[in-house]
Amino acid sequence: MMASYLAGMALGLSLILAIGAQNAFVLRQGLRREHVFWVCLTCAVSDALLIIAGVSGFGALAEMWPWFAQAMRFGGAAFLLVYGARSLLSAWRGGEALEAAGREAAKLGPVLLTILALTWLNPHVYLDTVVLLGSVSAQYPSATGFALGATTGSFVFFFGLGYGARALAPLFARPRAWQVLDALIGLVMWAIALKLVLM
Repeated sequence: MMASYLAGMALGLSLILAIGAQNAFVLRQGLRREHVFWVCLTCAVSDALLIIAGVSGFGALAEMWPWFAQAMRFGGAAFLLVYGARSLLSAWRGGEALEAAGREAAKLGPVLLTILALTWLNPHVYLDTVVLLGSVSAQYPSATGFALGATTGSFVFFFGLGYGARALAPLFARPRAWQVLDALIGLVMWAIALKLVLM
């Protein structure tokens, strides 16, 4: 179970590290020190629900249609190759940087509605959690361990991002930091895709 747990955590963290609207919003809230706990908790719990749905649903489909697991395995590998290529291309181009938003205080309600919209209305999150993590989980001895690992990765990432934002602000104001991060994400994605193909 430990191998499945660690694999789930590694893939979950790799997928969630990509620069996007959700992560930028969490960083911004962390920089402003506004509602950080609730924003991080909302993101992590949303991820956990989607991961569980993906792992549970994929297992049922794999039992009904044995060929489905193979199709999703190679589909997941293809997705990771493309996703990794995009990250590497972004690293090569550079130019990304994080800037904090305005300084006026925001109320909790609108902040939570914003992060819920950024999470649940993003079609990419369904590809990452339900489709990709769900399909990859079937390749490991313990799908439950894999799901727990991916969920742990989400909690660690979002709370680390939200509360660590103040310390990271000077670093991620520079485009070079985003380039290094994107390059690492791309390489991890390609390594996982290769592992899926060779399984």
